[in-house]
Amino acid sequence: MLKILSENESEALFKVMDQSIEILQDELSTSYIDALIETGDNLIEKNVQVEDGKPSTTAVTKLTTLYQSIDLSQLDASTIRRAIQYSMLKVTQKDTIQPNHQLTPDTIGMIIGYLVTSLLPQSSELEVLDLAVGTGNLMTTVINELIGNSIPKVKGIGVDNDDTLLAIAQISANLQGLNLALYHQDSLGKLAFGKSDVAISDLPVGYYPLYENAKKYTTSANDGHSYVHHLLIEQSMSHVKDGGFGIFLVPTNLFQSGQAKQLLKWMQGSAYLQGFLNLPKALFLNDSAQKSILILQNHGDGALQANKVMLGEFPSFKNQAQFKKFMGEILEWEQQDLFKK
Repeated sequence: MLKILSENESEALFKVMDQSIEILQDELSTSYIDALIETGDNLIEKNVQVEDGKPSTTAVTKLTTLYQSIDLSQLDASTIRRAIQYSMLKVTQKDTIQPNHQLTPDTIGMIIGYLVTSLLPQSSELEVLDLAVGTGNLMTTVINELIGNSIPKVKGIGVDNDDTLLAIAQISANLQGLNLALYHQDSLGKLAFGKSDVAISDLPVGYYPLYENAKKYTTSANDGHSYVHHLLIEQSMSHVKDGGFGIFLVPTNLFQSGQAKQLLKWMQGSAYLQGFLNLPKALFLNDSAQKSILILQNHGDGALQANKVMLGEFPSFKNQAQFKKFMGEILEWEQQDLFKK
């Protein structure tokens, strides 16, 4: 069996997956993303699934040879996640995909993972919630960060109304050996689980179409359709424990929109605004597309408003010295302003 070289593990696994996907596309006359799901299922089952004579015997032989060229048990979770990420990037080239379905960049995922690790008390067990989990790239990045920081038992709960993206998320979690429970439903409907330690999400931006359902939320608009990202913030924090945190990727103009009053009204009664960190402008096509990381903390369990809200803008991710300095400033803020009451 071929042992993939460590420095090229993700790229090599992606190449095997990509070749497999292209074979299945031809054999099954399907989209790239559907062939990706089929490939993931084959890798999990360690067997090429055949239905109604498809794929053909010749294709099965080719696929089996490809799968036998790798040993997933020798690859760590992050390597497997990156290979799936590369596959999803190719999906954006091959298939039509909505902007809200695109992946959260790794660096942003790792920053959110760092914030979760540093904000939550040391524990042997944690539960992470994402109500817009999509393909699970952000969720699995954060879970891996937590496990890497000596938290052995991490459970993820993800909700999404897109069953195709959830299928990718499930495959990703299974191949990485991660504990991720997924729910296919409207995240703003009734949720059939309890409260988590922390909520994370790269929130979709836009209007929520179900007017009557939106009215159940304090963050709903007074007139017309409500912003889905406002509603998801409220819903997410309602499923986080007292004193627990929510860390969300949001538009930088979050508090400047016409519906900001409703969001602020909800926050005054339910959650403390502890931080708002702008991501580098260079990451976005224009200023209006810029995003920020919002840090909220639920009331209760001894939580208080930080002495000073953490505000700032990340330096370029390419400037390692400045980036490291800024991360140090966040840690200093946590110690001196957030937790030192």
